[in-house]
Amino acid sequence: MRILNFLILAIVAIFLVPAAASAAIWYFGDHATSWRTADWSSSGMLPPAREVEGARVYVFSARTGGLKGAVSEHSWIVVKEKGAEEYERWDKVGWGTPVRHNGYPADGRWYSNEPRVVFSAEGDAAETLIPKLRDAIASYPFAMRGGYHIFPGPNSNSFVAHVMRQVPEIDVSLPPVSVGRDYPTNGRLAFLDPDRRDLHLSLFGYAGVSAGWKSGLEINLFGLVAGIDARRIGIKVPAFGTFALLDG
Repeated sequence: MRILNFLILAIVAIFLVPAAASAAIWYFGDHATSWRTADWSSSGMLPPAREVEGARVYVFSARTGGLKGAVSEHSWIVVKEKGAEEYERWDKVGWGTPVRHNGYPADGRWYSNEPRVVFSAEGDAAETLIPKLRDAIASYPFAMRGGYHIFPGPNSNSFVAHVMRQVPEIDVSLPPVSVGRDYPTNGRLAFLDPDRRDLHLSLFGYAGVSAGWKSGLEINLFGLVAGIDARRIGIKVPAFGTFALLDG
């Protein structure tokens, strides 16, 4: 009985209290009330593609809309081929064609929320990554209509996490507030990333554990992630993200 009480208290303290605090902060903040009134325009983070000669690769993330923005972000992938005059962007969305190509500005705001860069590469490194990214995008197993479920997945973050795992040169994982990234898109409850540096145990995205070079040590419970980031000397707080001493 004491063990059960301890587990309940731990879940409340580690997962529910931060989620409730984030929800309260979000509720009293200034946010778009609907997708119609939200700002989806370019944030100005990227220079015009025609002014950038070399190749570029980016993974972006931004808080999503509605109350779910208190605990989750939306992520997407951007590439620019060498000499190209336009960026290309891929998102997984819950309406229309699920994997959307160039549906929004490359560095666009998401539900009025400013994006941030999760990963970037340029020049020769980006040129090497782009064909691998295209192959990984094409391999996504839930690209059909109806292949989207807001929770536990597969959703927008499940898509981007799948692509990132197929390209080992992307040496980071999505932020812990990317709800849906832990959904096992390969259908396996236990699996290693292709580079064999991260191990994932997942109960179909509802709960799980991840450990390795990119993940650190994480416990996922109903999309909320708590853990330790040994690589950057930090902690992962549910609904808030990673607080670390080191960048990268």
